[in-house]
Parts: sequence; C-alpha cells; structure tokens
Amino acid sequence: MRFFYVRHGDPIYEPDSLTPLGHRQAEAVGRRLARYGIDEIYASTSNRAILTATPLSELTKKEIKTLDFANEGHAWESLTIMAKNPDRKTFLFHSLEAREAFRTPECRALGFEWYLHPQFEGYKYKEGIERIRRESDAFFESLGYKHEGCGKYKVIEHSDKRIAFFAHQGFGMAFLPCILGIPYSEFATRFDLLLTGITAINFYEEAGYAYPIIYSMSNDGHLYEDNLSIDYYGAKF
Repeated sequence: MRFFYVRHGDPIYEPDSLTPLGHRQAEAVGRRLARYGIDEIYASTSNRAILTATPLSELTKKEIKTLDFANEGHAWESLTIMAKNPDRKTFLFHSLEAREAFRTPECRALGFEWYLHPQFEGYKYKEGIERIRRESDAFFESLGYKHEGCGKYKVIEHSDKRIAFFAHQGFGMAFLPCILGIPYSEFATRFDLLLTGITAINFYEEAGYAYPIIYSMSNDGHLYEDNLSIDYYGAKF
C-alpha cells in the first residue's frame, strides 16, 4: 500500500476555509496526486481539509470519506500548551519551552512516555496521544494492516491501493509518529508539515508483516511546478 498524507492548503481558520492561494495549492496537489492513480481519498471533517481534497476528488471521480478523529480541533484540545513567549496557547511543537524539554536527556530517556517529564505536569498529553494512536490503528486495520506496535503491522489483507489522506499540521505531527512507531517528542523536534506537502509512505511487506517507510517527507514540488511562492512562517524557499 502507498499512503499519502497531505496537509491542507493556505487556511482561513475563522471561518474554516481556504484563501485564494490555498485553493490554487489544492488544485496543484490534486493534479499531482491524480497522476499517481489514487484509489481512495480520506479527509478530516474540517472544511479546509475537505476543500483541499476536492480537486483530487473531482479529477479522479472518487468520493471523499471523512474521518472526524483527524479533525484538528481534537488535537488542539489535547496537544497544546500555554507558551511564555509569546504568551498564548499553541501546539507543543511551536513552543520553544516544549521543544527545549523534548531535547533534554531526561525527556529523551522517557521515550514514548515523554509526557511524564516534569515540564508537562498538569496536561493530558497521554490521553491525547493514546486517542490518536488508538484511532489510527483502527483506521489502518480497516485498510488491512493491524498495528502490533513500534511501526510493525500484521498484514490481514494485502493491498496495492494508493490512499490519499488530507488533514492538518497539528494532527499530522502526532499521527505520523504513531504510524512509524516514533515518540512524538522526537518527531516534533525534527520534522514539520508544509502547506499541501505530501508525505509519501510505503507499507513495505515482508513475511506477513508490513513496515511503513517514508519515501518523501512533506514534498511540495507541485507548488513550484505551478509557480506558487512559498513563505512558511517567514522563511521563504
């Protein structure tokens, strides 16, 4: 199975939609994925994710199946922190204080139980991560792959399908390490997800098991092809 995780296009958060640039990005990523021959399309129940998936749906004549567990609102409730600079609520991977804690030997030694670090006392990160892991495992089992932990899947039913899944940054930064069997704290300090960036994962099968391997991480080549400028948090590429 080939699995493509796609972050939504340039957003308008209130109301939940896309900017004109976001719609152009959605069209660009839709054309690119259509050339790959997508078999199934999934999206978060958020409007901005559905709008980003719509051009691909129209090109391939495949319906968009929505998954509420991927809605970023749930991740926002369970994987955010009150940052000091600036003083506001933000996702853990955007917080300087959280990233510094993630990099400490004490936190790294905790591995998958990084949330036991004293920096994170009083938050419900364990529940948030376990919810995403549980829902993600159920989703992949419905596709024929039963997760046995640490990125190892029992092949229930072999699949040659190509799956596209449109969702979010905040959700995806927890979802992808759950797939790969990597602690959230390690993933969040080393990777990020660009607008309409495609993370391509191959479920490599061997002796009845499948192992997800990233072939391409948050690739946004389709934006360059369409001459769409990239300005990501002030860093221009």
